[in-house]
Amino acid sequence: MKRREFINWVGLGCLASSLPVALAACSPETSTSATSGSNEATKGWQKVGTVAQLDKNGQLLAENSPIGAVLVVGTSKASKDLIAVNPTCTHEGCTVAWEAKQNTFVCPCHSAEFARDGKAQKRPAKKPLKTYLAKIEAGSVFVKTA
Repeated sequence: MKRREFINWVGLGCLASSLPVALAACSPETSTSATSGSNEATKGWQKVGTVAQLDKNGQLLAENSPIGAVLVVGTSKASKDLIAVNPTCTHEGCTVAWEAKQNTFVCPCHSAEFARDGKAQKRPAKKPLKTYLAKIEAGSVFVKTA
């Protein structure tokens, strides 16, 4: 075998072996997220917990969810009125708590208060909490990420 024939065969072999990789990279992704158990993740929804966890205390704190910390307030019976926020206080970064009697989120560090919609009501916090849409589906609690 001559050197030129050898180089042609090696080049053809490299091209043939990289073809499946190129096809996989160019094809649309059809897999679903393992965290959601369905195609919810592809629609911008992320599972943060179960209905049982939410109904136990009327709130669900998911500190290590795929989108970061999320606090969901409500019950499965009033699923249209679910509230979901990032519970990190915008003042100093403490985790806010839901005070049902006051209908507000309260920061335990400096007593900042936030309304149901996340807006800052009482200083020292000036910026609102990040809010999310929330829903219950198939026994799980989901929040919309985008």
